[in-house]
Amino acid sequence: MENPSDRSLVLRTKRGELEAYGDLVRRYQGSVFNVCYRMLGDAHDAEDLTQETFIRVHSRLDSYDCDRPFIPWVRRIAVNLCLNFINQNRRYVLPLDDEFELAVSKESSPERAQEEHERNALLRQAICLLPAHYRAVIELRHFQELSYFEISKALNIPLSDVKSHLFRARKSLAQRLTTDV
Repeated sequence: MENPSDRSLVLRTKRGELEAYGDLVRRYQGSVFNVCYRMLGDAHDAEDLTQETFIRVHSRLDSYDCDRPFIPWVRRIAVNLCLNFINQNRRYVLPLDDEFELAVSKESSPERAQEEHERNALLRQAICLLPAHYRAVIELRHFQELSYFEISKALNIPLSDVKSHLFRARKSLAQRLTTDV
C-alpha cells in the first residue's frame, strides 16, 4: 500500500481518525526530536518538548492550512516551544552523549573518524553556547535546510533579522572554533 500524503493524513485526523494522526507522529517524531535536541542539548527535555509539540500540533490542527507543507509548520511549533523553554529556564546544557553526533563518513580511516568526531563535538558545544535565537536560525538553516524566507516565516521574524542572526551566529561559531583549536 502506498504511503498517504501528509495532506491526506491531516484531513483524516481532522475528521477524527486518531490512527492517521499516529501515522503523522511516527513519520515526523524523529525530525522533531532532532530539532528539539539540537536546540536544547538535553535528550530528556527534547523528548518532553517533542511530545508537547505533537500535543500542540493536534490541538491547533484546525488552524493548519492544508495547502501548505506540513513539516515546516510542525518545526515552527517545535522551535518556538524550545525558545520558550530556554527563556523560561535560562539554562544552556551542553550535550554529553553521542545522540547529537553529526555524520561521520563510514569510509574514513579510524584516525580520520576520530578527528571528525572531535571536530563535531567542538561544533555541537559551540552551537549549544549560542544564544537561543542564534541557535534556532542555525538549526533551521543548516540542519533542517530551510531557506531564509522559510526561516523568517517559521520564527515569525523579518528576513533581515534572519540574515543578521545567521551572520552573527556563524561569526560567533567561527570565533569559538578557532580559539578552541
